[in-house]
Amino acid sequence: MNKSRRLKDSLIAASESILGRIIVLTGARQVGKTTLLKNIFPDYTYLSLDDPSLRRDLANLTADQWAKNFPKAILDEVQKMPELFDMIKAVYDKDGQERYILSGSSQILLLQKVKETLAGRCTIFEMFPLTLPEQLTQNGLETPTNSFFQQILLDTSTESMPSFRLERGFESKLEAFEYYLKFGGYPSLIAHRLKEREKIVWLRDYVKTYLERDVRDLADFRRLEPFVAMQRVCAAQTGQLVNYSSLAREAGIQSATAQKFLYYLSISYQIIMLSPWHKNKLKRLSKMPKLHFLDIGIQRTLTQNTSGILNGNEFETAVVSEIFKQAKSLEIDCHFYHLRTNDGREVDLLIELEKGYIAIEIKQASNISQTDARHLRQLEEILDKPIIASFVLSNDYQVKELGANIKAMHTAHFLT
Repeated sequence: MNKSRRLKDSLIAASESILGRIIVLTGARQVGKTTLLKNIFPDYTYLSLDDPSLRRDLANLTADQWAKNFPKAILDEVQKMPELFDMIKAVYDKDGQERYILSGSSQILLLQKVKETLAGRCTIFEMFPLTLPEQLTQNGLETPTNSFFQQILLDTSTESMPSFRLERGFESKLEAFEYYLKFGGYPSLIAHRLKEREKIVWLRDYVKTYLERDVRDLADFRRLEPFVAMQRVCAAQTGQLVNYSSLAREAGIQSATAQKFLYYLSISYQIIMLSPWHKNKLKRLSKMPKLHFLDIGIQRTLTQNTSGILNGNEFETAVVSEIFKQAKSLEIDCHFYHLRTNDGREVDLLIELEKGYIAIEIKQASNISQTDARHLRQLEEILDKPIIASFVLSNDYQVKELGANIKAMHTAHFLT
């Protein structure tokens, strides 16, 4: 079953603009880039440059031959053929009507070539695994309904029932959330109606393919074992502050190598490095980033947690990554932080918008009380902008007011 992607409308709008003659779409392998592009641009010729024989066939074409034979084309895994960027630039600069969509899973290689050759000539989009609103769609044509969180970002109505159980579609929303916590958001797991065991095998194969293809694209490793060890250590420490020396020691590598490997994991859409908020010079604040896996299904696969429940750090990671994806899918200009003071005050997620912050605490508990909101109170004494709203997200079905502008909600209630 194909799911609708919110990015669809933005891509179509860009393709119809005079500024959208070249569109660049990046994202992790298997997030559905090819499926989406083929569905919404059926009149574009699809060329997969993963195929070495096709690369050889295309290598000798002139700019005029390109323009004549491929006036509209989707060039998938285009970073595999770097010389093609100069060809696309030459065709573009002739000021014709040709239009190209460049897609790839290696962010650094693709965007590096874009920066070198196509700067100022293209529009760039990122694509992520399915969000919960996208997961709840019934077909590829349906427009995903904004979640409660997305309504806040868009500054629209945010009315809710006093209990998640009373919300329309409660059962399907809760089911989608529980599925997400177990398997993550990769669309192939849903589209092909795989059985549970098959989903686990697919995720394991994904990890193997990522190592064999994407990582080897990023760096000429003689041995993959140190990177594999680092990847698994990161998965075990998701939701925790990053201590490079500790990570390096656990993985059996040097601290500088650990930093390099974390960079590779980040630019290949495997992890989020959540920056610390430290703009207040008068407060002693932690300056250590926090590590979160972008897909909880991949994180669980790496830790071999295919049947057990999530621990608190893993649950936090699942929520933070979903919030990150939902904000990105709206193309909202915002920045993500965590906050930690040296006297023990912590806020799991701060989302900075132009007009202020959304502060979020994440608890796995099923019964929330006033004490769970203690770190959200008087935050404006520390921050440089007003608080728009504060939330405690948990497994408690009841909506509770925990103070001025502080609301407790079930996590699935907030994210669907």
